[in-house]
Amino acid sequence: MFERQERVAVLLLVGVAIAVIVAHVVLTGLGKQPFARPFTNRSSDGELVVLEGQIDRITLTNSGGYATVSVNNLSIFLPAQVVQALSLQKGDKISVYGIVQTYRGKKEIMVSTAEDVRILLGNSP
Repeated sequence: MFERQERVAVLLLVGVAIAVIVAHVVLTGLGKQPFARPFTNRSSDGELVVLEGQIDRITLTNSGGYATVSVNNLSIFLPAQVVQALSLQKGDKISVYGIVQTYRGKKEIMVSTAEDVRILLGNSP
């Protein structure tokens, strides 16, 4: 059926596929926390960072459903699907994981999923 070299090649491919699947499961289980660095003014574009603080301001865009949240005088960009999945209020203490990007000359954090935003302490009356 298969030559010896072909059997070895198939076994190697199966072994690599299993290793990739196991790595994916392990890394997904770990989450972003072990890989994120605390945000600083020296954080570079494309870097995965974490920021914790109190919401100073929430600004919704006129179109598209996007929002910008200000925490510690830093803008956090929330795409529409994240805005719809969260209920944030001014004064909430949050923890955010995201990618640093420069927008109009200022650093901001871009969040990709609602799971990247955790409400640590809500501002409920």
